[in-house]
Amino acid sequence: MNTTQYLAEIIKELNRSVDLISKDEAEKLVNGILESKKIFVAGAGRSGFMAKSFAMRMVHMGIDAYVIGETVTPNFEKDDILIIGSGSGETKGLVSMVEKAKSIGGTIAAVTIFPESTIGQLADITIKLPGSPKDQTESDFKTIQPMGSLFEQTLLLFYDAVILRFMEKKGLDTNKMYGRHANLE
Repeated sequence: MNTTQYLAEIIKELNRSVDLISKDEAEKLVNGILESKKIFVAGAGRSGFMAKSFAMRMVHMGIDAYVIGETVTPNFEKDDILIIGSGSGETKGLVSMVEKAKSIGGTIAAVTIFPESTIGQLADITIKLPGSPKDQTESDFKTIQPMGSLFEQTLLLFYDAVILRFMEKKGLDTNKMYGRHANLE
């Protein structure tokens, strides 16, 4: 196959993913964001990059959103929500973070391949995304892509869909959001 044929296959995999995501759980996440004072996001590796892009779009909408681990991130409180993107749901640092947030009393949302994982079980809202873990030998979900790529791509697109739903509920459009875009770049 050539590069564009691989791209076409990736897009087919992403298309198949849409029907495997619970609309009810996705709506719970949107409402959880609407009801929270501050929104915190986290993920490890490439999932962390997806979380950062999600926080960036929330800031463009005027939402008080933060990435865990950044120097300007405030403290997590009981009126806040922590959104974790983790394919395995078992990443040690993220598990510890979720346990701490749970002890504070805030809302936890997990976006994961495995709702039965440690993070999935601790979460108040769990959205299952299709994909294969990094080690695909035991996976039921087949993908041509390496490691967790399908999950990470679906995660980014899912986060963008959450943004669109939030915009709809709040009556926002792209022009209003652009007014909040970084202007010292």
